[in-house]
Amino acid sequence: MEKQFAVYILASRHRGTIYIGMTSDLVTRVWQHKTKAVPGFTSKYDCDRLVYFEMVDNAEAAMTREKQLKKWRRDWKIDLIDTANPDWGDLYPGIARG
Repeated sequence: MEKQFAVYILASRHRGTIYIGMTSDLVTRVWQHKTKAVPGFTSKYDCDRLVYFEMVDNAEAAMTREKQLKKWRRDWKIDLIDTANPDWGDLYPGIARG
């Protein structure tokens, strides 16, 4: 069985700046964003709130979905988040507990 991957969206605040990424270890990767362990877009724009994620079966599917979401218009991305997480609450505490 292949390792699962996550495609995720981070936000700076409700309807703020958003960042889309993919990883094989969602808990660790989001923690890296939250602690600003790696300089870059998310630390510059304070995107550390996990507002959306979906699990996929392999790296290829994750890359395809990440590229698809990045090409979407901003309002489509906002709608996706609003549907799954209307309050744009931080989902990290729920996944970090295991």
